[in-house]
Amino acid sequence: MSPVNQEAADVVVIGAGIVGLMAARALRAEGRQVLVLDRSGPASGASAGNAGILAFPEILPLASPGILRQAPRWLADPLGPLAIRPAYALRIAPWLLRFAASSRPARHAEILAAQATIMRLAEVEMQRVLQDPALARHAVTTGTLDLYDGASAFEAASGDWAAKEKAGFAFRVVGDDEIEALQPGLHPRFRQKAVFAEDGRQIIDPRLFTLALAQRLEAEGGALSRDEVLNVEPTEAGAVLTLPGNRHLSARTVVVAAGAWSKRLAGWLGDAVPLDTERGYNTTLPPGAFDLRRQLYFNGHGFVATPVGGGVRIGGAVELGGLNLPPNWKRSDAMLAKAAEFLPGLRTEGGTRWMGFRPSMPDTLAVIGYSAAGRSIIHAFGHGHLGLTQSAATARLVTELAAGRTPSIDLAPFSPRRFKQTR
Repeated sequence: MSPVNQEAADVVVIGAGIVGLMAARALRAEGRQVLVLDRSGPASGASAGNAGILAFPEILPLASPGILRQAPRWLADPLGPLAIRPAYALRIAPWLLRFAASSRPARHAEILAAQATIMRLAEVEMQRVLQDPALARHAVTTGTLDLYDGASAFEAASGDWAAKEKAGFAFRVVGDDEIEALQPGLHPRFRQKAVFAEDGRQIIDPRLFTLALAQRLEAEGGALSRDEVLNVEPTEAGAVLTLPGNRHLSARTVVVAAGAWSKRLAGWLGDAVPLDTERGYNTTLPPGAFDLRRQLYFNGHGFVATPVGGGVRIGGAVELGGLNLPPNWKRSDAMLAKAAEFLPGLRTEGGTRWMGFRPSMPDTLAVIGYSAAGRSIIHAFGHGHLGLTQSAATARLVTELAAGRTPSIDLAPFSPRRFKQTR
């Protein structure tokens, strides 16, 4: 891809990750002329290294009524499921205060309801996307197995599963023999009780899927350019984007879908969103590392194991550390060591480590809506670790906003200005 060599565009999507590309294809399907800009090209960020899970039942926000009691224990372990880099502690403090406010029972219930609503739309819209044979071959239904470290851990999660069942998601509780049949080779401590969702789906290789989306967009008449957006200035006719080399590009509609880098763009447009990053780590092991049959959630330990590209990806956890600090590879190493303990036959040699930036809002909900600058600029970012899962739903909502239609769901909970409205 080369830099932009034009002066005007119909629609410009900023960001060639999974959300931006889904939105671009949906807009192109409505007849809009779409140009996607990304300084690094498609699938260069969190869209490349995630676990590939289509996690539609994951409606429970990280900020929960019990989180403040658990957080000190987690934070005491610098390699545990939740960590704050000391050098970033002061910077993240305002985000943490909003996170704490979001964990109050009444607010938690509102967030859960909003998340359940967008997840139902996400499941329908992703199914629509995967009707394209060029994309369908990147998805597989394996079922999802949620594992618990003993009976007490399972019982402690009963309320979470009740909420998911109420939201309409199907699953069943399984015991020792069936757990072993679903995934041979687990440590016995995880074989007392588990939860199995037969319809659990995943993307075989998230990077290749995102690249396939980019290829489909170009085949359908859309365009991609490798370029950095230095500024966005609203105009009566839309917006003017400033690019390197003192180049300017006017657009009728702009979609901000730059993931963890969206905060600065939104700020230029009058939206001071409290976006930060959950830094996620993983290690991808080569084919033959383990006979992993399906997605495994090791609940309480903060990581998952998924079959990716013929190999095994071990990753997850949350590290609050912003965009600029170097990776702490001890985190990915710690998860890999735990995985080797929980999957005794796992071969840990030959792995590739990765760290990516999940764009995270304190209440777990994405930012989807018109910019404060006007209806010609639409925000679509902040999905945390659910960007892949919610990408198709976000695309549908972006097209509805761009066309001035009533959105498929109530977007008030996802408003860019919702934190100004809360007390």
